[in-house]
Amino acid sequence: MSSVAAEKKVIQVALVEDDEEIRANLTHVFRRSPDFRLLGSFPDAESAMVDLPHYPVDAVLMDINLPGIDGVECVRRLKPRMPKVQFIMLTIYEDGNRLFKSLMAGANGYMLKRTSPAQLLAAVKEAHTGGVPMTPEMARRVAKYFQDLPRPDSEVERLTRREVDVLEQLAKGYRYKEIEENLQISTGTLRSYITNVYEKLHVHSRTEAVVKYLNRPEQPRP
Repeated sequence: MSSVAAEKKVIQVALVEDDEEIRANLTHVFRRSPDFRLLGSFPDAESAMVDLPHYPVDAVLMDINLPGIDGVECVRRLKPRMPKVQFIMLTIYEDGNRLFKSLMAGANGYMLKRTSPAQLLAAVKEAHTGGVPMTPEMARRVAKYFQDLPRPDSEVERLTRREVDVLEQLAKGYRYKEIEENLQISTGTLRSYITNVYEKLHVHSRTEAVVKYLNRPEQPRP
């Protein structure tokens, strides 16, 4: 029984990366961590799209700049077939346009390849628990992109003050544990607020909620 329980805690991952050296390094990072199991690695989007849907993975690290079909398009095609899988983009670019396209394609995070192994593992864990890992600079670029868009009518005004506080923290890219500390609330309370936010905004993910928040009309807080 204990071994079965332990199995459920392991995050099962796959890699899609064309650079053989980087792929080998990432393989080493995941194989030496007891919290992860690497189920497969692919050198291109074409092979990943054929085989990945048959793997019971929880998360996929996806290189953006792949030969042939790029990583963004690969995620766009795979996400409908693997809706519960967390896709985290890996790139050498701090490119706001690529970041936005990745998120709209269904990615759940956007990390730089120079990220340390410890930070990368933490990012995968964060995505696995519902977060959207990205650097603060990338989060600011996403915010600026949506702030510059025309503002439609907003559902954000239906949120309570505390729910807006939580949504603001999500929009700034804070992890759940950091939000609990910043707002001095418990894990259960945070989950309750997030559930309410999702229901009121008619969304199903953190990314969708943040997009609606950043694209809201300027109105006084409730």
